[in-house]
Amino acid sequence: MKSLVFAILAVAVAASCPAAAEAPLMSAIFGEHAVLQRDRPIHVYGRAAAGQEVTVSLANATVRAKADAQGAWSLTLPAMSAGGPFTLTARAGARSQTANDVLVGDVWLCSGQSNMEWPVRMTLDAGSEAALSANGRIRHVTIARANSAAPRADFDAPLEWRVAGPATTENFSATCYYFVRELQKTVDVPQGIISSNWGGSRIEPWMSEAALRQIPGYQQPLELLGEYRVNKPVAFSHWGEIWQKWWNEQRTVTGGKQPWAAAANEAGWTPAPAGLGYWETWNVPALGRYDGMMWFRAQVKLDQAQAKQPAQLLLGRVDDVDVTWVNGRAVGNSFGDAQRLYALPQKLLKAGDNLIVVNVHDFWGEGGIHGPASERALLLADGTRIPLADWSYQVAPKGLGWPPHAPWESLSGVSVLYNAMIAPLGKYGLRGVAWYQGEANAGLDDAHKYQALLAAWMADWRRQFDAPLPFLIVQLANFGPLVNTPVDSGWAQLRDAQRRAVAADGNAGLAVTIDIGNRDDIHPANKQDVGKRLARAARHVVYGEKISPSGAQPGSARRGEDGVLVTLGDFEGKLLVIGAKEPSGFELCGATQDTCRFVRAQLRDGGKVLLTDTDTRNATRVRFCWADSPLCNLYDNTALPVGPFELAVQ
Repeated sequence: MKSLVFAILAVAVAASCPAAAEAPLMSAIFGEHAVLQRDRPIHVYGRAAAGQEVTVSLANATVRAKADAQGAWSLTLPAMSAGGPFTLTARAGARSQTANDVLVGDVWLCSGQSNMEWPVRMTLDAGSEAALSANGRIRHVTIARANSAAPRADFDAPLEWRVAGPATTENFSATCYYFVRELQKTVDVPQGIISSNWGGSRIEPWMSEAALRQIPGYQQPLELLGEYRVNKPVAFSHWGEIWQKWWNEQRTVTGGKQPWAAAANEAGWTPAPAGLGYWETWNVPALGRYDGMMWFRAQVKLDQAQAKQPAQLLLGRVDDVDVTWVNGRAVGNSFGDAQRLYALPQKLLKAGDNLIVVNVHDFWGEGGIHGPASERALLLADGTRIPLADWSYQVAPKGLGWPPHAPWESLSGVSVLYNAMIAPLGKYGLRGVAWYQGEANAGLDDAHKYQALLAAWMADWRRQFDAPLPFLIVQLANFGPLVNTPVDSGWAQLRDAQRRAVAADGNAGLAVTIDIGNRDDIHPANKQDVGKRLARAARHVVYGEKISPSGAQPGSARRGEDGVLVTLGDFEGKLLVIGAKEPSGFELCGATQDTCRFVRAQLRDGGKVLLTDTDTRNATRVRFCWADSPLCNLYDNTALPVGPFELAVQ
């Protein structure tokens, strides 16, 4: 504890000494090898001493600005055409900062979850791709994973732009690297990639609070996040009440038990190994591959003087999510592999036995409370460190629903990734945004909301960057089991939501990938074709080429005497059936899922498909390739597949 106090004091002293004043003048994104957006005013910003004049120079332009009372400054340099290398310099008083080898070209913000994060080294033919990647006009910068309850002015971790080459490209976002490499064949300018991703993340953490407030259902989590910013112990307590309410609603599964409030002598608890650690390593057969929820508990005995002291609970590391109680009150909740250190409210501890209960929810891989046993202790204000030992556990009952997610959780919270990984970009100039996300929102209960979320997210980021940005959306690839009967699919619903949001936007493009996924791997290795399809969409949406951006799109479904006639449009050449005589994957449905049935489809001229069935009169919807991993065999002349869709029958 004393070493922790000394470390805090050292940081405070360092922050007050002259060396701290030598922090970079420009925001972290303005580094060596950076790419700045061409053909539009260049916004540069950073921090200096309050009221200090800052001078920024690039090529033949020099502009001055004055820092405000908090030290923030910003200015705008004149637009430049593609070129370089240039030197970007900022000066304030005796201080200066220089970024060398800066290019001007097109800059893309590539964001989403793991399929956008997936590196080149884990794609098809990775060794050859990296070895042959030398290109001084492709640069990539990775935004480190971080979350924040409030928008940040800059990034915590330093940023480093890297030039494409055998030693660097293997760690680039594969989807975005292959995208700009393909794009450079027709748009011959420097290309910059800003990669800001977090595997497993939903879309809501990537949206600002202002955007989410416009959507029903997010008021309570946003209010709780606001409380978390100013008083974490109170927020944890309120979150515990929400979590406990969810648990108590599962009475048919839990039998009404409340493990966080259990009596010390309650039956059903099993002694845990002394060092805890991942439960898969306990040599308990039932836990060898267990992903799910586990309860842990321990007791701490205090005397009256100890119980009156301010205290912190140190749990060490937990995989993946914990909710922690002391004496029946929730005191903490965190996600990920970070250290758990929770401040305890006054008067919570008592003389005698104090019960500590931790609920651990493991989503995949290893789970549990792990790390050195010395990291688990009660820390008292006088420096006393009381180890937590003699843990016991019980596995949560089967059949529980999915627990709620705290609003400050990185992957499933609200606004926390936007605050830490997007807001610090300020108004950095971009050519557009490429987005590969949706797997985490593809549950049947969530997918129907995704169109509204995606539309609000696009508007939100356009506001953030103060530009009419084009968006390039990767539609989810095929993943999951094959089916031989019609099913309701959250993945299909989300794909259709992506399609509809793009079609309604007017400045967005869709990369259809329904044929290049891997039904056994959520991370398909073929990112080269994803990049090519993104580049094709960009050529149309961003650069105005008169090409079909995404392959054939659904137009209408009309009932006639012979059946239901589906009309497809916006494709090149003609439609082709691959590997069969007739298109597969078409369904006719009434109002409910049990009315859906596969029907015969006949390809006609002009992008029309006739659907026939014994009874088409009661059909109200047409669905195409409606499954997690459907088999789709309808393409256009450019080898682009017709993607999944649902249409109302007129």
